[in-house]
Amino acid sequence: MTNRTTALLQPTPMAAAICVALFAFAAPAAAQQSVATEQQMAEVQVTATAEEELKQAPGVSTITAADIEARPPANDLSEIIRTMPGVSLSGNSSTGQYGNNRQIDLRGMGPENTLILVDGKPVMSRNSVRMGRSGERNTRGDTNWVPAELVERIEVLRGPAAARYGSGAAGGVINIITKAPTDKLSGSVTAYALAPEHGEEGASKRLGFNLAGPLAGKFSFRVFGNVNKTEADELALNATPENTADGAIPPAGREGVRNRDIGGLLRWDVADGQVLELESGFSRQGNIYAGDRAVNSAGSPLLGELANANAETNVMIRRSASLTHRGKWDLGTSKLALTYENTDNTRMNEGLAGGPEGSINSATERSTSDLKNYGLTGEVSVPMKLGGVSQMMTMGFEARQEKLDDPYSMTQTATAIPGLPATSRDGKASAETYALFIEDNIGVTAQTVLTPGLRFDKHSQFGTNWSPSLNASYALTPTITIKGGIARAFKAPNLYQSNPNYLYYTRGNGCPVNNPNLGGGCYVRGNENLDPETSVNKEIGVGYSDQGYAASLTYFHNDYKNKITGGMDTLLGNTSANGRLFQWENSPKAIVQGVEGNVTLPFGRNVKWTNNVTYMIENENKTTGEPLSVIPEYTLNTTLDWQFNDRLSFVGTGSWYGKQEPRRLTTQGAAATGDALNAISPYSVWGVNVGYAFTPKLRVRAGINNLFDERKFRESTGSSAGAATYNEAGRSLFVSLTSTF
Repeated sequence: MTNRTTALLQPTPMAAAICVALFAFAAPAAAQQSVATEQQMAEVQVTATAEEELKQAPGVSTITAADIEARPPANDLSEIIRTMPGVSLSGNSSTGQYGNNRQIDLRGMGPENTLILVDGKPVMSRNSVRMGRSGERNTRGDTNWVPAELVERIEVLRGPAAARYGSGAAGGVINIITKAPTDKLSGSVTAYALAPEHGEEGASKRLGFNLAGPLAGKFSFRVFGNVNKTEADELALNATPENTADGAIPPAGREGVRNRDIGGLLRWDVADGQVLELESGFSRQGNIYAGDRAVNSAGSPLLGELANANAETNVMIRRSASLTHRGKWDLGTSKLALTYENTDNTRMNEGLAGGPEGSINSATERSTSDLKNYGLTGEVSVPMKLGGVSQMMTMGFEARQEKLDDPYSMTQTATAIPGLPATSRDGKASAETYALFIEDNIGVTAQTVLTPGLRFDKHSQFGTNWSPSLNASYALTPTITIKGGIARAFKAPNLYQSNPNYLYYTRGNGCPVNNPNLGGGCYVRGNENLDPETSVNKEIGVGYSDQGYAASLTYFHNDYKNKITGGMDTLLGNTSANGRLFQWENSPKAIVQGVEGNVTLPFGRNVKWTNNVTYMIENENKTTGEPLSVIPEYTLNTTLDWQFNDRLSFVGTGSWYGKQEPRRLTTQGAAATGDALNAISPYSVWGVNVGYAFTPKLRVRAGINNLFDERKFRESTGSSAGAATYNEAGRSLFVSLTSTF
């Protein structure tokens, strides 16, 4: 791997992180509280819903609006979510395709096992993007639909706590909570700009506003708007003599994006404890092309022309609406929500076959996939006492329908495949899921809280699934708590994997080594007989909290079965034109296990030092020995927050990333050799910023990202250069100005 830069600051060994954790656990404990106080604490716990109690599990983190203001993301919320324990940015496989379109990966389970919610409602726009044979989509994911200034907090749920959310939450859940209307008219306007030191890297700028307050009578409202532009990296950013031989186009840098967001909410306080909310939103995301493609290492002149012209090669338009009722009754509380989400995904036509897979065929031909999601959810939480034991019972249901129409993805010619017409197959697919769930938050003793749960899902294509869970918390002392959990989670195949009309074709170079090309290439088709992916997620941890000091250490272990892969292991047969036929299939077993920890140390009233660490012990497909995704061996994040006075504040941040190992097999199943085995060495990224409030209503924040200019470069369109599949941007300056009223 080409070494273009020398690290100015060597990464701290893992031993340093362990020492920090041990130091925090050794902090003096407060005096023992009375038994009466402990009983009161347990009583308070069980007055919350079971869902709220699950958020106290070891694998749960919260990002506040203040955190976002102190570390404003340039564009995507994933930039700050990645600093939480157990969180990485990765692709959905270890192939390195679309290496710069990294998404949230919780505990190494892959982005497709991370469920994104906004105010508890699923966001599934990425499902409108076609999935290639490697399991990758050319998508930025779903963490960029909400402007940063609209966020009240972000809840990151990992492991067993996420099982109640059903399909797609096996890794965890990102719940983005937006700011609610207030009883006084208020609002803000924020302008943000980021300028990279290296001119070949993309700059960012955005302008956003929100306004909320009362209307006539019992009505209140909220409106927001946002415009954001992040420029694409220049085409030559990743060029080297090795990857641009004979005029080839170098591997793409980070694509740019243009955001346009607007939305509103109308709230009606019908009566005491009865709230009705009507919400609607519109977002447009158009990319700024940087030359990306899935497997074609050389590219084409057209790709270079589009990249140099800053062309918009794909546009995602998302429309959403919801009607929500929340009630407080003598019996307990309730919530009922009706949701709608529609995504139009319009793209320049991308190749479906062989070398051109994912490459743009024509600058004039475009196609649109249309995805519609309908949802109805409801739940009731009832406090009760049984046998003198306080508990909170939560019961609920969910009904979802997902409808996809993508005619272009069905246009790959099927040459002599039995049962498939050569062209014009049906691009429509749909699935329905119905679910019931129950959880009980039980205060067994003053020190012990148990939260058993059970979710039942019925999928229209893949039958029934039971997801039992058990989470427990034991207060060893008033300051030290032991927590653990176990849950079964699942993920149904997506509408591409399960559609037998969806066909991928490779002209020969992509055929597996154990079933070489016979002259007619190799096909992979959708499989309606797949099994859902399942995992048994376990965690156990200990936490310490006292007078601002906090620390925790958690071990997690996931047994992952039936992961869906792009076939080519089991030959279905040969076509009459000497083609080999495969299909999407289930891989028997994978293991994910690791350790998470965090430490918070206050120094007086105005200084706080927070740290978290994730160490991955294992992340492997047990059939192939391949990593599920390319993620760091360890990640250590640190933040020093210093509030000098009411006006001036300072924030210093650092992230260490451990060694990143590439896949050891090619996509054809042959042993990787040479540069394809190159790993990324450990490195660190630092940042500093300062905030100043000119008045209570006008504040500015300015800072430096990647202070020591530690850059990483993408070296191939796939994994032929090992783990060097993404760019780490260099030093940049940012400034953010906010006016409130």
